Amino acid sequence: MRLWDISKAQCLQVLRGHTNWVWTVAFSPDGQTLASGSGDHTVKLWDLSSSQCCKTLQGHNSRVWSVAFNPQGKILASGSSDHTVKLWELSSGQCLQTLQGHTNLVWSVAFSPDGQTLASGSQDETIKLWDVKTGKCLKTLRTQRPYEGMNITGVKGLTHAQLSTLKVLGASDSLSLG
Repeated sequence: MRLWDISKAQCLQVLRGHTNWVWTVAFSPDGQTLASGSGDHTVKLWDLSSSQCCKTLQGHNSRVWSVAFNPQGKILASGSSDHTVKLWELSSGQCLQTLQGHTNLVWSVAFSPDGQTLASGSQDETIKLWDVKTGKCLKTLRTQRPYEGMNITGVKGLTHAQLSTLKVLGASDSLSLG
């Protein structure tokens, strides 16, 4: 992983330690630490003054797609292909909570400006809002797809591609397209 001076298009630092691709990075609010999430299932915390990895956070069972610091810089959230969000206490490196409820990989995480709520966006087509203190899901946001719940069983005259598209858009049918 490289840090660049974009005004000079010059590499400032090379950070080595992950054993797979790095998918996400985030700077701490004070700018002294960089968090990186990787396909090696870990989150690494980097001290930017020394270019050294100061902590490796382990606990996800799959790729880490997203990381975010809370506004105070004391908690880090990570979202993963294992369908979970983890909240990490940065001074100890301990996992405070594992937030479960998504049914597919978690692409993104973001804290509210006051740090009390965490939003997570998933490939399951939902955004979940979490209470950071309790770990409870406060709300699940999901838009209705255009054909949500439409029953297309027995519909005739549609091609295989049209039936497949309707299913992707929320229609259901008990017939196999196989």
